[in-house]
Amino acid sequence: MKVTSVEVVRSEKPVPLPMPWRAAWREPHGTPATTLQFSMYRLSTDEGITGIGPYTGGDPALVLGADPGRIGEFWSAHMSGRRAGESGHNASGMEIALWDIVGKAAGLPLYKLLGARTDRLLVYAATSRILDTQEHARQVTELQAEGFKAVKLRLHRQDPWEDLEAVEAAREAAGDTLMLLVDANQNNASEGYRFWDRRTALMMARELEALGVYFLEEPLPRTDIEGLAEIAASVDMFIAGGEHTPTVYDWREHLLHGAYDILQPDLVMGGNLGITGVRKVAEFADLSGRLVIPHVLLSGANFPLCLAPSLHAIAAVDNCPMVEFPYDPPVLTELTTQSFIKHPFRIDEDGMMQLPEGPGLGVEIDEAAFGEPVIVSSVSLDD
Repeated sequence: MKVTSVEVVRSEKPVPLPMPWRAAWREPHGTPATTLQFSMYRLSTDEGITGIGPYTGGDPALVLGADPGRIGEFWSAHMSGRRAGESGHNASGMEIALWDIVGKAAGLPLYKLLGARTDRLLVYAATSRILDTQEHARQVTELQAEGFKAVKLRLHRQDPWEDLEAVEAAREAAGDTLMLLVDANQNNASEGYRFWDRRTALMMARELEALGVYFLEEPLPRTDIEGLAEIAASVDMFIAGGEHTPTVYDWREHLLHGAYDILQPDLVMGGNLGITGVRKVAEFADLSGRLVIPHVLLSGANFPLCLAPSLHAIAAVDNCPMVEFPYDPPVLTELTTQSFIKHPFRIDEDGMMQLPEGPGLGVEIDEAAFGEPVIVSSVSLDD
């Protein structure tokens, strides 16, 4: 089998948001978003099997003519990062589409093809905005009522003590039954934001630990390995991070120095990990006695094509307690982030998410939702 043509397909119209959305990591001066866009790779083969993956910016010609059964070869050539020229190709969306083809050819959902250890996973609601303190308290109780057992709040206020007040209010409102997670987003560039120094980050870690927070994400830039390791050694609460880590091999120093208790690789962001890379990172973490909780990129309305491969990849490892689920009503909802698939991802009464049982990714695109799909680019072996 080989890939005979590749299309980049975009929805005719973006999905409108019910209100302007400025994510916490863009505070205080970021431009709010008003719509979400959907775009994907669609790979066709000479055996009539089609694979899909989120568009990640890579040149479609990279995968043209590839044998889907040799994903390792594709990953090593374009995504490994071990040597010059083997990364930076933004190819993860195409790698995911290759896995989709392999699963469909085998007639199996990917998680079973990869060696399943479970068919359902706990997910946490990853909120995205800075709200008033009492709004956060209301928000966590509403998410609890929807069935979530874990919720992540964002810290990115100019005054860290105000961040703590918001977490305190959320803890008081939710009680001890809700698992609270916190993301400081100190690795993101934000115009006008006063980033934490090491002393502030350590103080915040100790205060959050006293509030029973499960993990603190990105209390310092990922390049400050010494500072992250100092914080991780100073508190019993988990220190998490690494969503921006560009290649598999860039995790080495963090593991050697104990910078993270929880590794958070992203299959899509940066374009160099994919399903193959995240499985490698999970193995590295397991060998080092650490956990892995994949970061799941929202990526506009492409979100289901980022979530599905994350669930499949992580359902076959031993050291993942949960998976991220970006969800922040009324902005980030099923309607705004999953409108282009036929069977949206939802949690059950236990806060768990069932893995798709269809072959490959198990994601079925709702062509009717596209309007007139826009073919942004197309390459073929016949060209």
